[in-house]
Amino acid sequence: MNNIPTIEDAVSLGQRQGILFVISGPSGAGKTSLCNQLVTRIPRLRFSISCTTRPHRSGEVDGQDYAFVSKDTFQKMIDAKEFLEWAEVYGHLYGTHRTATAQTLTEGIDLLLDIDEQGAMQLKKTFQKGVFIYLLPPSWDELQTRLQTRGLDSQESIQMRLNRARDEMQHFRQYTYIAVNNDLNQTLKELEAVITAERMKTAYVDKSCLDGQNHAQ
Repeated sequence: MNNIPTIEDAVSLGQRQGILFVISGPSGAGKTSLCNQLVTRIPRLRFSISCTTRPHRSGEVDGQDYAFVSKDTFQKMIDAKEFLEWAEVYGHLYGTHRTATAQTLTEGIDLLLDIDEQGAMQLKKTFQKGVFIYLLPPSWDELQTRLQTRGLDSQESIQMRLNRARDEMQHFRQYTYIAVNNDLNQTLKELEAVITAERMKTAYVDKSCLDGQNHAQ
């Protein structure tokens, strides 16, 4: 049986290091909905599960939406340098687990990470191969409407999120790509195009497969 890898093997998803896709944007931009859709539509793309100290929301599952931990546990994880990045957002702590991320990427599986600007900028300094995408709402009025109608936050919390969004949206140029989420299906197509293009970059191909193919000839 011929076990020599082919050229097709060399550029297939299983023959390369996984890619970390980082998506940021203001509350109400639609990040969670888009991320959930993307992982069901694109093979070998997994949603990264962040650790957080915030309480469960209705319908959330521990270990599936987030890894919910106490503040004491989170602090111990910080002290043990278990996070690639971590940040405090609206009074709660969020972090990306270092070991789980590295293991998934080593397996050639891409990770989709939904984090705020603070965490994204930390990652950009330490994980330069990451792909950073900023998601914008179609308008300021639409963002306000989305926050009001989703029914997850008090009026005080909504105003705080809007104030934060106004500041964060000024820094979108620190990201590689930008998408305006006006129509969910169109935005999905745009994000799928970004992921496909990044996967085709030569930097991620396992060169040993190409060497093996050349030797076979």
